[in-house]
Amino acid sequence: MKAGNHTAGARLRLVLEPDIAIGPGKADILEGIRETGSIAAAGRRMGMSYKRAWLLVETMNRCFREPLVETSRGGRAKGGAVLTAAGHEVLEGYRRMEQLTAAAIADEMAALRRLLVDMSSEK
Repeated sequence: MKAGNHTAGARLRLVLEPDIAIGPGKADILEGIRETGSIAAAGRRMGMSYKRAWLLVETMNRCFREPLVETSRGGRAKGGAVLTAAGHEVLEGYRRMEQLTAAAIADEMAALRRLLVDMSSEK
């Protein structure tokens, strides 16, 4: 699932401790950082302010044993952000759990879709 993909389906939110969670937004930020090398660019892709994206990264870095994102200062020329080994592991694990969840509920989702009103003629 790519950042900004809002197709019908389940949204997985993992609560690891009472105050520690990872869900679609944090996973999408990690994925955006992996793909762009920038917290700001990852946030822009999601329509999110730099401050909000930075706060999500700070929260994840504080909550895991090892930081998920490393940053370097220097602006456009030298600055940036990269996922650490732990960041890659968390992101890949979360994406696997999303796929497992989708597969596990596919039949139930299909049953619910059959109960929906056909909206295709109303567009």
